[in-house]
Amino acid sequence: MTIALTTATGFLVIAVMGLVAYLTRIGGVLIMARMKIGRRTERFIYAMSGSALVAIVVPLAVEGDAAARASLVATSAVMLTTRKTLLAIAAGILVAAGWRALFVY
Repeated sequence: MTIALTTATGFLVIAVMGLVAYLTRIGGVLIMARMKIGRRTERFIYAMSGSALVAIVVPLAVEGDAAARASLVATSAVMLTTRKTLLAIAAGILVAAGWRALFVY
């Protein structure tokens, strides 16, 4: 079975996926607003956010190229010194882009 992909079909698929993602997020907020969060659940949620970050960063550090590793170092250094998330993200992006512009292409 094949589906002919036109521009309109592509936009429709993207719109439907966006709607599903939006409804999923809103549904989660509505459900959690009606639940009582105990100390144990709160600790679990806090621990999961750190686990998600580690799951993203470690493979990049292990299998990434030099630009990715330099970006991780820059992001970590800026975050540790300034405690400003957006500044750290911007530093990581700039280092990765600069590294690739200077050494890869």
